[in-house]
Amino acid sequence: MDAKQLITEGKSVLGIEFGSTRIKAVLTDESGKPIASGGHGWENRLENGVWTYTLDDIWDGLRDCYRDLKKDVKEKYGVSLNKFGAMGFSAMMHGYLAFDKAGELLVPFRTWRNTITEEAAAALTKEFDYNIPQRWSIAHLYQAVLNKEDHVKNIAFFTTLAGYVHWKLTGEKVLGVGDASGMFPIDINTRDYDKTMIGKFNELIKKSDCGCEWKLEDILPKCLVAGENAGKLTEEGAKLLDPSGELEAGAFVCPPEGDAGTGMAATNSVAKRTGNISAGTSVFAMIVLEKELSKVYPQIDLVTTPDGALVAMVHCNNCTSEINAWVNIFKEYSELMGYKVDMNELFTKLYSVALKGEADCGNLLSYNYVSGEPVTGFDKGALVFARNAEANFTLANFMRMHLYSALGALKSGMDLLFKSEDVKIDRMFGHGGYFKTKEVGQKIAAAAVGAPVSVMETAGEGGAWGIALLAGYMIAKEGRSLEQYLNEVIFAGEKGESLEADEAEVKGFDKFMDTYMKGLEMEKAAVELLNK
Repeated sequence: MDAKQLITEGKSVLGIEFGSTRIKAVLTDESGKPIASGGHGWENRLENGVWTYTLDDIWDGLRDCYRDLKKDVKEKYGVSLNKFGAMGFSAMMHGYLAFDKAGELLVPFRTWRNTITEEAAAALTKEFDYNIPQRWSIAHLYQAVLNKEDHVKNIAFFTTLAGYVHWKLTGEKVLGVGDASGMFPIDINTRDYDKTMIGKFNELIKKSDCGCEWKLEDILPKCLVAGENAGKLTEEGAKLLDPSGELEAGAFVCPPEGDAGTGMAATNSVAKRTGNISAGTSVFAMIVLEKELSKVYPQIDLVTTPDGALVAMVHCNNCTSEINAWVNIFKEYSELMGYKVDMNELFTKLYSVALKGEADCGNLLSYNYVSGEPVTGFDKGALVFARNAEANFTLANFMRMHLYSALGALKSGMDLLFKSEDVKIDRMFGHGGYFKTKEVGQKIAAAAVGAPVSVMETAGEGGAWGIALLAGYMIAKEGRSLEQYLNEVIFAGEKGESLEADEAEVKGFDKFMDTYMKGLEMEKAAVELLNK
C-alpha cells in the first residue's frame, strides 16, 4: 500500500515526542518507515527558581506541531489527515505534574532540569538503598512534603509530561514502564512499581505532618509494558490535538513513554549488552544490563527498557547548549563581516574542523554547565572556558574541546560502569543533534566510551519515530517480543555505520578528562561567584 492510500484509509501510525527544545511528530507506514513529519520549537523558562513549561506551552506547542504535520502530508500527498491506525506520545522523563481530584494542576510543572530536590533524593536513596536522582518524580513529591507545601495533601494524581498528555487525550492514567521507572523504582520481576519501596514511602508519609491521606499506589499512574493497549483517542482528545475537527476519535494509543525508552526503540538497543547515547540539549547513555549492579552509585540511574529489562543510565543535564551559543557567536561575526550564513553549513563546518584538533584538545578546558550537573556534584551551573599561556588555541582544538566537554560529565559516570562494574557492551548507538554531522560526534563518542559507536540513517528521526515504532508494535506484534519485532520488522539486518576511535583518541580523551575532573574546583568557584 502506498503512503497516500495508507493515510486516507487511516492505517498510518503517529508518534509525537516533547523534547527539550522541540516537539516533533513523525508519521510512519506499516513497516515503520517515516512518510511525513512536523515540528514546533519551544523552550523551558526559569520562573521563581523553577524550570518549567506552562500548560499553554504544552497544548499550543502540540497543536502547532500537529498542524505542521498536516501541512507536510497535504504538500506531499494532497490528502488530509483524518484518522490513524495507532498513535503514541512521548516526552522528557521525570519531573512533576501534580493534580487534584478535579484534574486541576496544583503547582507549575517542575521539569527534569530542576536540581531542587537534593534533600529528598538523598533521604530516599538511603531509605530504599536504591539511587533516587534529583529529577525523579518521587524526589519532587517527597521534597514538596519536606518543604511542607500546602498542595501535597490535595494530590489525587501525579505523572510525567508524557503521562499527562496521554491522560488528556485518552482519559487513561497510565504510563509505559520505561517512563514509570523514572518516577519510582521498578521491580524487574513484576515489571511494576516496587511494592516494598512503596510501603517504605507510605511509612515516611505517615511520619510526616503533611496531612496527606493518600497512599502512593493510589496516585501513581498504572504501569504498562510495550505492546499493551493503553486506551483510545477520545472525542475530547481529538479536538485537543486538532481543533479543526478533521481528526476522528478511536485510534489505539500505546503506553506513553519517556525519551529514554523511545531512544532505545529508535536505535534498536533494547537487547542485553546493547546501549545508546542520546545527545542534544541534555545527554544520557543507557546500557541494557546482564545483571544488577553490585552497589548503589549516585551517578547511575537504574531504569528499564519499554518492555521492562534493567538498564543502567547516566543522565546529564547539559550537552550541546554551550556549543550552540558559540556557533551563534560565529554567526554574528560572519554577519558583521558581511557574509550571509547558512546555519546547517556553519554547524557542519565547525563540527568537522574538530576532527583536525589534537586528541587532548591542546590543553584547552571548558565546562558546559548551563544548569546544575548532579553527576559531578553541582546543583547550579556556570559556563567556563580556560587555558594556560602555552595552550594551543586553534579553532580545531576549540571546537574539539567543546565536543569533549559536552560528554565530560557523561564520561565520568560511564567510567564507573566500565571500570568498576566491568559492564560489557557489543553495540553502542548514537542519536540526537550531537551526531547530526557525519562521523564527528560518532568518533568523539567512541573515544569517550572506548567502544565502537554506530549511527543509523534513521537516527535523526529521534524519539518521535521511536514512539511511533512502539505504537506500531502494539497493533502488529503477533506474538513477537519487542526485540524480535525491531530486529525482524523495523531494522531487518540494518546495523548502522560503525566507527571506532583509535588508541591515540581514547588516550587523548582520557587526558582531557583528567584535567576536567581536577578542574571541577574551578567550576565550583565560578558557580559561587557568578550565581550570587
